[in-house]
Amino acid sequence: MTAESVTDPTAEAIRRVQQVYGSWRRDTPVVQMREDWDRLFAVAPSDAETQSVLVDGMPSLWVATPGSERSRVLLYFHGGGYRLGSVRSHVDLMARIARAARCRVLGVNYRLAPEHRFPAPVQDAVAAYECLLAERVPAHCIALAGDSAGGGLAAAALLALRDRARPLPAAAVMLSAWTDLTAQSDTYATRAEADPIHQRTMILATARHYLGEQNEASHPLASPLFGDLAGLPPLLLQVGDRETVLGDSTRFAKKARAAGVEVTLEVYPDMIHVFQQFADLIPEAQQAIDSIGCFLSRVWAQSPGAHASC
Repeated sequence: MTAESVTDPTAEAIRRVQQVYGSWRRDTPVVQMREDWDRLFAVAPSDAETQSVLVDGMPSLWVATPGSERSRVLLYFHGGGYRLGSVRSHVDLMARIARAARCRVLGVNYRLAPEHRFPAPVQDAVAAYECLLAERVPAHCIALAGDSAGGGLAAAALLALRDRARPLPAAAVMLSAWTDLTAQSDTYATRAEADPIHQRTMILATARHYLGEQNEASHPLASPLFGDLAGLPPLLLQVGDRETVLGDSTRFAKKARAAGVEVTLEVYPDMIHVFQQFADLIPEAQQAIDSIGCFLSRVWAQSPGAHASC
């Protein structure tokens, strides 16, 4: 089914997600939920080359398309509320970004709750980045990206790396990023009727599931919005105007700019949470991915030392 054959592509995307959510019950095993989620999004890209690898023990996937420049690497963190998602559910999105940015993408299966709670995903994100540096990929040739929880994870990794005085990547891309696990944004109220999927009660429950009993939702590595954002590389934030988590992006962008960070914020009218995953349906999704490609290409071209190695 293509966008041309669907009267309302966004409504079809919503139907697909709600069909999966509606099939789950309180006693549905997390293993089944993960399988359902992967199957929902697992669209095999037609022209991508993929290679399964282990990165610091994490099952990971290299994705490249014709024209991908080997020296440019996007490290991608999938979404799924720190409970669901994998490189399988995000392979099509990673391939589309690889094509748009003419880069290679490395997606990692970081550890998930309930087996592994905070800060395990942050530790894994940092470890994956350190592995790239150890393989002699220059920091200025690397960018981080992620969607939803993965977008928050990309931001948390930047904070952790900066605080350790490690070389930072050239940029980061955050799609519908979950940056505030306390769910304080007023958009939880103003977008409650417009958002067909995520409501504040669900978000808070997901946060508790990830954090456990001992960790605070306001910890900067759990909720990067509460961190010191000074010194971060250029950021691209994309979010849909219908999302209850819209405020997580707008507030983060405002705070980052106030800290002197170069920020590009793109708010897409009528779009839903991580609409970029429905590029087979929604025209705006591919437009957003093309914008990611332009942003990354510009940052890599302008980064120090880029002329020499990436």
